[in-house]
Amino acid sequence: MKEMLKKKRIWLLSLFPLGLIVLIIVRHNEYIAEFWFARGIYRFFAQSMSFITGLIPISIAEIGLYCGPFLILYIVFRMVRRLVRDKENRKQTIARYVVNALCVASTAYFLFMVFCGVNYYRYPFSKIYGLTVETYSIEELYGLCEELAIQANDLRAQITSVDEDGVFRLSTSDYETAKEAKRIMSEFGNKYDSLSGYYSNPKPVLASRAMSYTETTGLFVAITMESNVNVDVADYGIPATMCHELAHQKGYMRENEANYIAYLACTDSDNIEFRYSGVMDALSYATRQLYDHDLELYKKIRDMYSEEVLADRIANSEYWKTYHNEVISAVSSKLNDTYLKANNQESGEQSYGEVVDLMLAEYRARKASETTN
Repeated sequence: MKEMLKKKRIWLLSLFPLGLIVLIIVRHNEYIAEFWFARGIYRFFAQSMSFITGLIPISIAEIGLYCGPFLILYIVFRMVRRLVRDKENRKQTIARYVVNALCVASTAYFLFMVFCGVNYYRYPFSKIYGLTVETYSIEELYGLCEELAIQANDLRAQITSVDEDGVFRLSTSDYETAKEAKRIMSEFGNKYDSLSGYYSNPKPVLASRAMSYTETTGLFVAITMESNVNVDVADYGIPATMCHELAHQKGYMRENEANYIAYLACTDSDNIEFRYSGVMDALSYATRQLYDHDLELYKKIRDMYSEEVLADRIANSEYWKTYHNEVISAVSSKLNDTYLKANNQESGEQSYGEVVDLMLAEYRARKASETTN
């Protein structure tokens, strides 16, 4: 029995260097990352696991997060009790727990790399679907912001679901909105091969309000293939966030690409609330870039907002002010930034805003086509 456990630990520990080998291979070969993993191993695992975990309406990952501290305390308690009772073999006991911890870490790293991490090295979405990303001009950025602002005003004028303050509210419950996000992404996937296949419902986080203190709107958990969404935020952001997290289910882990896919899916849908959400999310990223480049042009765009759009944006801003905490925000931001940089996203958290590069590539191509015609 001891010999079997020893061999088992050796095999588990060997998973770490094996995961490193996989990382080295995909770093130097996008084709393998795209077709062997993203559309091969990962696709099979993602659809199978998301179907299983999707049978449960609440987030398994969230429940696991709550149970985790108790499990750790139980393991520590057992270790301490064994150390007290078996004083003669304390070194062996400590060594055994350390090796077991290393086995868990080694296994977790390998599973993460094979079922998630490799996707950071797949073909860029822009390459697969023929978008040419180039350095943009301020005029192009302003043109995009202007177009999005007009669309936002038009869509908002058609929406009647509001609260007592006239601020946009989703006309459906969180779980009904999640089902709608699944439907929209499934239909959108019929147009893009790499986005086709099964989607599970995104899951509203039970502790969404607590999640807001970390300034997080969504979280994709690769182990359970669950798309977790903060549903306590301003309603107009929820549909786009749900589609963003579902884009991760198809292996598009880069944040700018998930943002862009969510924008495309929302604006392509027949649901006006999703279209509004997609446009407003895109408008936020685009105007943020414009603000950094030219404050006067940013003010011109802001002056274009209808009273309804402006009310929604102000409500969103006030919401985040309520939950902003310097310490929690700094720690959360640093952790996320470090994670992204460690996974082939050199710009870290700034990569979310790089969705503007993709939108401008589409904008530029569309304008060139209109000029030609």
